[in-house]
Amino acid sequence: MAKLAAEDKFSGVVVLSHRGRTVLSRSYGMADKEKGIRNHEGVAFNLSSAGKPFGAVAILQLAQRGKLNLSDTVGTHLTGFAEEIAEKVTIHHLLSGTSGLNTPEEDLQRVFKSRDEVHEFYERWARQAKPVAAPGTPTDHAGAEVAIPALIVEAVTGTTYWDYVQENIFDRCGMTGTSFYTRPQWLTDKHIAHSYMRQADGSRVDAVRNLDKGSPDPHQLGKNPARSFIDPPGDGGFATAPDLVRFAQALGDGTVLDRPYAELFTGAKIPLPPQGGGLRAGRATPADASFATYMMPVSLVKGQWLNGRAGVNPGSFASWNIYPDTGWVGVILGNYDDVPFQEIIQQEMQAVIG
Repeated sequence: MAKLAAEDKFSGVVVLSHRGRTVLSRSYGMADKEKGIRNHEGVAFNLSSAGKPFGAVAILQLAQRGKLNLSDTVGTHLTGFAEEIAEKVTIHHLLSGTSGLNTPEEDLQRVFKSRDEVHEFYERWARQAKPVAAPGTPTDHAGAEVAIPALIVEAVTGTTYWDYVQENIFDRCGMTGTSFYTRPQWLTDKHIAHSYMRQADGSRVDAVRNLDKGSPDPHQLGKNPARSFIDPPGDGGFATAPDLVRFAQALGDGTVLDRPYAELFTGAKIPLPPQGGGLRAGRATPADASFATYMMPVSLVKGQWLNGRAGVNPGSFASWNIYPDTGWVGVILGNYDDVPFQEIIQQEMQAVIG
């Protein structure tokens, strides 16, 4: 990591924890180059898809309290969806990635100016999802599978998804540096890392201060995460590395979910293709088997379970892995593009599992 940082190929924070005790903590690069603020343990990074598990935990909290059932269909709690979704797609389908739904088109160029504006857009956006396969069919990172459960949380609780998760997950776990921060906070709070996007000419630009700039990455072409005033309900947010360790501890000690529901959250649901695909493909420490869970995939690696979630946005990336058999937690957060992400995760896994 030090070598990558010295070559300006990594900027961020790496933490390894064993049974709640920090064993390794390293910080590299700058959180805000313009203001000369360095990255450190207390800096929060954009999570992108690594924030999706919080939505699943919110749903399971409500199930635990008898407020909903995982077998409920979308239409049990929400209106405005096509009949084939409202009556056939269940909460279990959504959380396990087997809804058969697609990801509606997003307006990547739009600059949002308020929480209400973001909420109104994504409430309509979720209802534009269309079935592309029968419910029960594994789908690939479908955005509707994240947005619809967030709307169900709101329908059941009468509060926004952001506020519910803040109070019932972040605050309860003592995650004091974690939140769904808004763009004004991103601009002014010295504890939030700015995302530095690589441009076509090789330069890096501060995404938060350059809303007119977008990513040249063909997988996220033109995207700038700072254009969204706040991350969409069910996705993203910002977290510090120690806070993600705190969440892992809270998951194991009953703080956020009773043990049966915590086991339901992380338990294997649907077999995934060899290596699990995506960020886990071709890694040096191969998985014996990988499975979908409720938004936090699990793998068997050398006879040990590994729950992990990763996320990538232009100018940022996040990975957090929970090794429940041995009590280890690994967190890697960064604010650069073009980072050898897979290799870094492999190094973590080899250090913990061997």
